[in-house]
Amino acid sequence: MNTLLQTILLLVASNVFMTFAWYAHLKHLDAKPWYIAAGISWGIAFLEYMLQVPANRIGFTVLSLPQLKILQEVITLTVFVPFAVFYMHQPLKLDFLWAGLCLVGAVYFMFRGALS
Repeated sequence: MNTLLQTILLLVASNVFMTFAWYAHLKHLDAKPWYIAAGISWGIAFLEYMLQVPANRIGFTVLSLPQLKILQEVITLTVFVPFAVFYMHQPLKLDFLWAGLCLVGAVYFMFRGALS
């Protein structure tokens, strides 16, 4: 499998776990003490790290550290918006588009040297 594609797929899967670890407790564990939510979130975050660490190690073989970070941020927003809208029932806002466009600019500047 292509190294960049493998990195992207692992980062997407990692971000799904991360997003649930960070935010799903707000929907499902709001009546529980915070330490219960933290313990469950840590368990989910363990799975996230089991994907994120290899993704970054693989990605660092073909991307610079800043490129890897910007890729991570784009994937984070790409995972977070559907999570917020469909799972957490948050309203879809135009601000998501503006944030995404800012990230497109960040991607351009981080990867423009690699594209030439």
